[in-house]
Amino acid sequence: MDLRKQKALQLLKNGRIKKLKDGFAVQSQNSLKYYFVDKVFSCTCPDCKVNKTPVCKHAFAVKYYLGIEKPSGTVEKVKLTYKQAWSTYNQAQNNEVNLFDKLLSDLIEVVEEPEPKKGAGRPNLSLKEQLFCSTQKVYSQLSSRRAKSLFNNAQERGLLKQSPHSNAVNKFFNRKDLTPILQKLIAVSSAPLKKIESKFAIDSTGFRTTRFNEYCKEKHDTKKKHNWIKLHAVCGVKTNIITGAVITNSVGVGTGDATQLPELVEQTNQTFEATEYSADKAYSSRNNLQFIDEKNAVPFIPFKKNTIPRIRGGGQVWRKMFHYFALNQEEFLQHYHVRSNIETTFHMIKSKFGDSVKSKNWTAQQNELLAKVLCHNIVVVIHEMHELGISADFKSLVAKN
Repeated sequence: MDLRKQKALQLLKNGRIKKLKDGFAVQSQNSLKYYFVDKVFSCTCPDCKVNKTPVCKHAFAVKYYLGIEKPSGTVEKVKLTYKQAWSTYNQAQNNEVNLFDKLLSDLIEVVEEPEPKKGAGRPNLSLKEQLFCSTQKVYSQLSSRRAKSLFNNAQERGLLKQSPHSNAVNKFFNRKDLTPILQKLIAVSSAPLKKIESKFAIDSTGFRTTRFNEYCKEKHDTKKKHNWIKLHAVCGVKTNIITGAVITNSVGVGTGDATQLPELVEQTNQTFEATEYSADKAYSSRNNLQFIDEKNAVPFIPFKKNTIPRIRGGGQVWRKMFHYFALNQEEFLQHYHVRSNIETTFHMIKSKFGDSVKSKNWTAQQNELLAKVLCHNIVVVIHEMHELGISADFKSLVAKN
């Protein structure tokens, strides 16, 4: 590319071109003066008037602006489109309900059944069967009374020994010992995609509750608003499978996005061999970048405008990624933009299983939201069974655990 075209490209990048009714005004690179380029690309600059140049840098800049001419050495961006595999998608959708119950039944075998209660009184309901029915209720988005028919159908198909009462299912999510069980089931449900996923995206989103915020209502006459809770999650960027999840309040100590990253990475690394993690600027900290680097993965987290690449504790990785971000931004952003898959994952959960939780107390809200994540993972596995032909043999995974 000759010198005039290089300068023209710089004029275009700096936004020095203004469209007029009968042509274009192009600002000089060295002053605030503007030169006029008409519709036949004749310019009023000294290069054209004195040197009799056929096409000056201002005219080239206008041609680039209009797309009439492409700068040499540049690659034209092409919008990628992806064809939907409708045949496999239809098969997955047609068989989803039956496969969901079967996979869920196999998956809950990882749960250890507690010892039966000794002495007089009514015997305890099966932990596994309550877990099956509660997750099935979340999947169906039905009320507990209407979901009772689903439990009866599962009993007739041999998936349950006894169909529990609807009230028993309602109370089940109140158990505090259920939270680690659901997190373990989420990890096991993602394991069939271990060989497929190596790049992961992290973010958080809110889910509305049925409770209302009364803060400053009387003093400032504020309108009442729903309280909401926060789902922090990490997903694979190819299949949208969730590999780790943490539930927190919407505000308060320990609810910030950056503080949850180590736990999400730890949960993922228990099953997957991660090579990249991408997250937005809310996760940008020296400790987070260092933590991901120690897990033999590359952190693609953009830097804030006021970032200074000084070396402090764990600062070598910080400085290395800062210079990569500053000097190779286009390449950096190609890795970073796969983060949009976590936004897609949240949309999938909310559109299919609802954007709110029905439970009243904090423990039940956590467990209900984790059950939504578990339902999402099972649905993803069903789709990939048809799309990629993977085998979702949870029984063998349960045996290993």
